[in-house]
Amino acid sequence: MNQVLEFAANHIGLVIALVVVLTLLIQNLVSGGGGKDAVDPVRATELINHENALPVDVRPMADFANGHIVGALNIPMNGFENQLKPLEKHKSRPIVVACRSGAQSATACRILRKHGFEKVHNLRGGILAWQSANLPLTRK
Repeated sequence: MNQVLEFAANHIGLVIALVVVLTLLIQNLVSGGGGKDAVDPVRATELINHENALPVDVRPMADFANGHIVGALNIPMNGFENQLKPLEKHKSRPIVVACRSGAQSATACRILRKHGFEKVHNLRGGILAWQSANLPLTRK
């Protein structure tokens, strides 16, 4: 126990970094790893098929062209907040936002909520999780 206290006293910067990382990890685990209203791929397909949800893909155009959710609208994260005009007519519909892994789409969800979109869902795990669930992508 004395060695641990001595190490902590000699390496205070490392101890602080450890506490910060652990705090962020716990926060991520508590929030469900996708933020408020995150949905898994199965729930996303239910929203799309039964509640007329609009899939929005925030990946770059080249990634979108290589495969995306059927019916998805591509609005890349680069300048996302300035490109919301095409979504205005869909404000009353549920929206499922997807990116590669779920991190950028969580940011896009926060932006959409800030602009008055209420039924916004982040695809937890993004397109990678969608593919892992063996769900279809299209190139059209």
